[in-house]
Amino acid sequence: MLAVILLLATQGISAQNNADKGKEIAVAADKADQGFESVSVELTMTLKNKNGQTSTRYMKNETLELTADGDKSMIVFNSPRDVQGTATLTFTHKVGSDDQWLYLPALKRVKRISSDNKSGPFMGSEFAYEDLSSQEIEKYTYSFLKNATFNGENTLVVERKPVDAKSGYARQLVWYNKGKDYRLEKIEFYDRKNALLKTLTYNRYQQYLSKHWRAGEFKMVNHQTGKETLLEFKNYQFGVGLTDTDFTQNSLKRAGR
Repeated sequence: MLAVILLLATQGISAQNNADKGKEIAVAADKADQGFESVSVELTMTLKNKNGQTSTRYMKNETLELTADGDKSMIVFNSPRDVQGTATLTFTHKVGSDDQWLYLPALKRVKRISSDNKSGPFMGSEFAYEDLSSQEIEKYTYSFLKNATFNGENTLVVERKPVDAKSGYARQLVWYNKGKDYRLEKIEFYDRKNALLKTLTYNRYQQYLSKHWRAGEFKMVNHQTGKETLLEFKNYQFGVGLTDTDFTQNSLKRAGR
């Protein structure tokens, strides 16, 4: 009986230690990337269906770093013509649901994205609207799982579970690069039924300003539909002087014109 009690106590301590370690890794990753202030980047989005057919879109993304709350970001589609001028605005929050808006140039109006719809696909891609939010520490609970090698890199695998009950994910497995400022290498997304839904891999990393790691490529594969979305990034610019006034519904409309 004593042995059973000691075993249960040890398991409880181990679970607590794993939770603490998982959160410590996430905090370290967040701290390592602090200080970018504002950044803009050009993106190419390639959609691939299960038959291998592709379509390409071109966008620009701007992000404003905030410390009191989550970051703000805007994505504007530049081409092709059927999506030109479409724009999204995201206010990430450390606590509670994020605020997101979509500007549709054909209707010339801004539409608020409901919290119930944030697990839906972003502009037909394999990225959900909630994937556009910055990854604030408070948005998840954590548990360290293991050390692992991924693409020749030493990584730490952490399970994180969204706090938001309206998230489309039950949990995510995140591979953090142990030797390179805990940058993200891979994320597995599990749906509400706890089945593997998608895998996101980060490739072609470069370091900017001797501190900030940015991937040149995101590849999201949907295992349930066979579809893929490739995001390619170029012309990163840091410290571009963005302010809160650049991230309003009016600025969303102007950006989409």
